[in-house]
Amino acid sequence: MGIEVNFEGKIALITGASSGLGARFAKVLAQAGAQVVLASRRTERLKELRAEIEADGGAAHVVSLDVTDFASIKSAIAHAETEAGPIDILVNNSGVSTTQRLVDVTPEDYSFVMDTNLRGAFFVAQQTAKRMIARAKGDPSKKHRIINIASVAGLRVLPQIGVYCMSKAGVVQMTKAMAVEWGKYGINTNAICPGYISTEINEDYFASEQGQKLIEMLPRKRPGKPEDLDGLLLLLAGEDSNFINGAIISADDGMTAM
Repeated sequence: MGIEVNFEGKIALITGASSGLGARFAKVLAQAGAQVVLASRRTERLKELRAEIEADGGAAHVVSLDVTDFASIKSAIAHAETEAGPIDILVNNSGVSTTQRLVDVTPEDYSFVMDTNLRGAFFVAQQTAKRMIARAKGDPSKKHRIINIASVAGLRVLPQIGVYCMSKAGVVQMTKAMAVEWGKYGINTNAICPGYISTEINEDYFASEQGQKLIEMLPRKRPGKPEDLDGLLLLLAGEDSNFINGAIISADDGMTAM
């Protein structure tokens, strides 16, 4: 026996797809056969990613999305379904952070993080779920998946990023609330909590003296790679996660076990 990964005929919307984990998630789902809708403010980067996916035989679409703007969220989701079709899978990935002590956080800093990581994530999921629920009412056999990208920072406090920790803790509780309320419509909502993952955004930091000190504090003294999340992503997006709903799953190499 084995798990067969085949997303042919599925439409997956990935937010924050212009770089880092979002770009990786899009490539993995496209390789598994899904049509992916790439969403971000940086549409030029999305077009480059679309070209990469198409060159590998996948199908991708580009939509402009600013998750801090409710009108942009509604427009992007409508555009996504017009371009590709009804969304089966949402990977709710957009996120930002600041590095500072809590006493130094300004209202602008607080809003910058919360408006993207929590408020934006909520309304992207809400507006997508409304369409999923409407389809499920017409066809109760329909199955949908929402995967919220939280963080180990939502499960434990990490230094200098207190507001980010607060925002991701909100995503954890948001995931559970959505799972309870939307599960009856065939929507499975789960969260992935990555540990420290090396991407093009932070690779210079991990190479620095401060970054190396951080790596030495990790359980196995190594950051993760984006591909370390592939298996979990495919599980939660697929049919084999039928009995997984409201789960908060760490992928952190043992960091939250310390």
